[in-house]
Amino acid sequence: MARIKEYDENEVLQKAMVLFWTQGYEKTSMQDLVTHMGIHRRSMYDTFGDKHTLFMKALERYEDVIGAKIDAQVKPLDSVKQAIRCLFEIAIYKNEKEPIGCLTVKTAVELSLHDEEAAEKVADSFSKTEKLLYELLLRGQTLGEISNHHDAGKLSQFIHNSLVGLRVLAKTSGDREKLESIIDTTLSVLD
Repeated sequence: MARIKEYDENEVLQKAMVLFWTQGYEKTSMQDLVTHMGIHRRSMYDTFGDKHTLFMKALERYEDVIGAKIDAQVKPLDSVKQAIRCLFEIAIYKNEKEPIGCLTVKTAVELSLHDEEAAEKVADSFSKTEKLLYELLLRGQTLGEISNHHDAGKLSQFIHNSLVGLRVLAKTSGDREKLESIIDTTLSVLD
């Protein structure tokens, strides 16, 4: 007779995501995961597989969490400039349940050079963000909110690069005034 799970799979995956987000992949041990997730080691292996498989699932969960924020906070905005600003603000303002920084950027720095699967997930995530920026910029140009003298493709690459840099800086600096100033300066290219 199969045992019934005594835990919510989504809840423990969320806990694993937060732990990886806080500590990174390499620093997180299997014992850390078992302790933080509150499940038995055997249950973790049976449900999620090995540490790497769990990490990939946690990275997917992170993408879902950020995607939901973008859908709720960025996409509904009528002003393209405000939508792009909101995307930047998501990167620097976290609620108390979330670690500082960005799990995708942390993964890019920590694993991309030696983990093909992680590198692919990071590239997909970056590509999605750049595509979102491109679509917003095109909409802004169509609406006359953003000048047509900008090449939307190149501008989306520049803004995305600035966003990635801000995600790194947000991890190391609590100076909100400085971070806001960087957002203002970056987005001034849209004027």
